[in-house]
Amino acid sequence: MSTDQYHEPPEELSAETRTFARMCASLSEEAEAIGWYEQRIAVEKDDVARAIMLDSLAEEYKHFSMELEFLLRAKPQWRETARGILFREGDIVQHGEQAEEAAESAAP
Repeated sequence: MSTDQYHEPPEELSAETRTFARMCASLSEEAEAIGWYEQRIAVEKDDVARAIMLDSLAEEYKHFSMELEFLLRAKPQWRETARGILFREGDIVQHGEQAEEAAESAAP
């Protein structure tokens, strides 16, 4: 079993923490794949190849979103922070600051 994703000895981590780490790694990998597909699509001249890449990109969006939802469900403070930032018009940084404060005050 690879342990590159852990910063602490895996045998000392709970199963829940190891699953969380795996999902964080998967989320990062999906984000990286999205970036790769965006670059490839931007330069691809062949319409059929481009269509296939666009289909693959949609899959990466789905996987990223499912993994993010899993992680947000696992960490209520993270979910609360995200709720104050995501899908809102206006200043992202300002929403972030407000969401962080709200989540911290609501944390146990």
